[in-house]
Amino acid sequence: MKILIATGGNIQDDFALAYIKKEKFDCLIAADSGMEFFYRAGIQPHHIVGDFDSAKPEILSFFRGKSGIQFLEFQPEKDETDTELALRLAISLAPDEICVLGATGNRVDHVLGNIQLLCKPLAHHIPCMLVDPTNRIRLVDKQLTMQKADQFGTYVSLLPLTTQAEGVTLEGFKYPLKEYCMTSDNSLGVSNEITEETARITVKKGILIMIESKD
Repeated sequence: MKILIATGGNIQDDFALAYIKKEKFDCLIAADSGMEFFYRAGIQPHHIVGDFDSAKPEILSFFRGKSGIQFLEFQPEKDETDTELALRLAISLAPDEICVLGATGNRVDHVLGNIQLLCKPLAHHIPCMLVDPTNRIRLVDKQLTMQKADQFGTYVSLLPLTTQAEGVTLEGFKYPLKEYCMTSDNSLGVSNEITEETARITVKKGILIMIESKD
């Protein structure tokens, strides 16, 4: 099962609709004002999660009038963001993959927080990614094999999420590495490129943020 979460960040409708059509998701979750994307698109989500402090009242009322939607409502005074609550729900459904739209945008604090939240599905061995028109962001621990034909964009940047990532080996890249210790005090891993049909990332200890970019 593949799950899509739409959050309240920037969502470009044309890109999002094309992406949903291509990926064919089985379950759709709106995190608070993420429901506004589904409203604009004429799509009914399966779940709507949040404290509903940022969603437009008329759109919330519209979806409350529909049958077949599960609402999970929380108090505004809470420790979790609405995106985290949506991720928790998605993880509980034991999917094969989770994709999040609207997790990037103008609020840098939210962007960084959403990247850190990727640790939750990673701990459950569930692939999860944040996607926008120019970036696909996910975490790598242990090993990841990529096909050049399936990459998102031109560049692949690797940055340590943990203080350091040890034993990093990159194969099939323009700038390969062998048993390297990547640290968070430099930009070594920015703007690499896949040069072979198959590329492989290996991490012996730690976690890397992988950002595939079109620009």
